[in-house]
Amino acid sequence: MDDVFNVTYITLGGYAEMGKYRYFYFCIMFTVYILTICFNCTIVYLISIHKNLHEPMYIFIAALLLNSIVYNTAMYPKLLSDFLSEKQIISYSTCLFQYFVYYTLSATDFFLLSAMSYDRYVAICKPLRYPTIMRNSTVRVMLLLAWLVPACEMAISVTLVTMSKLCHFTFTAFFCNNSVYRLFCESSGALAVFDVLALLNMALFPLLFILFTYTRILIISYRSGRNVRKKAAQTCLPHLIVLFCFSSLCAYDVIIIQLGSNLHFMMTLQAFFYYPLLNPVIYGLKVKEISKHLKKLFFQAKVM
Repeated sequence: MDDVFNVTYITLGGYAEMGKYRYFYFCIMFTVYILTICFNCTIVYLISIHKNLHEPMYIFIAALLLNSIVYNTAMYPKLLSDFLSEKQIISYSTCLFQYFVYYTLSATDFFLLSAMSYDRYVAICKPLRYPTIMRNSTVRVMLLLAWLVPACEMAISVTLVTMSKLCHFTFTAFFCNNSVYRLFCESSGALAVFDVLALLNMALFPLLFILFTYTRILIISYRSGRNVRKKAAQTCLPHLIVLFCFSSLCAYDVIIIQLGSNLHFMMTLQAFFYYPLLNPVIYGLKVKEISKHLKKLFFQAKVM
């Protein structure tokens, strides 16, 4: 505690597990950060300049990648600086900001993946009604809700966290997620109840909705001809891969407080190493129209 400025500082103890390898991890993380920003920005740029990509499916993909850009921009600079610092500390207010950004943008990913699944459901199961259902106004409302609802819920969560008294000022983590609960003198009943409700609203219900829509798509595709099955596979497989990986990381984060520090260390690195690069790679290679424009872009760059 800094008595002069009345600022509370938290020590991030997760870096102690890296020992002498922290510079090695810094190089890897810095490379991943640069590649992630470049890959995501490239695909968002392609979607923005090509009119044939100004369709709901591609708009949702652009929103998902833009969400990843914001997430990485908010999280990586502090993470990278801590790799090079002798002592890894963070002010409690900054820690709460990280907590807010981390869970808000993670929940937004679930909402955007839900919007994608609904878009694919309408396109494959109700193709004749697609233009009337997925209008521009509908897409704008879905995008607004995807960012607004998680932000409002997490604002309430942060408010409840600030009401909890701190008795500890060190926890084993690399950044501020639900590990901050270890800092409290005693568990908060109100926060625990709200976290369960938030988990249902921002993760479980969207996940169940996604599984329902893709189940319907699978049933309709199975009953239809070969062309419909091929279209469903081409457009839905990238979303399902991203959903599986993202859901696995979220499931880990929910139970993180019960895990040992070594497993915590490895899984956190998995989250920061692989997932940020997964979205642009999957959508860039597996979505036909995006892949086509991506190849043209690299061909032009090679010629120049």
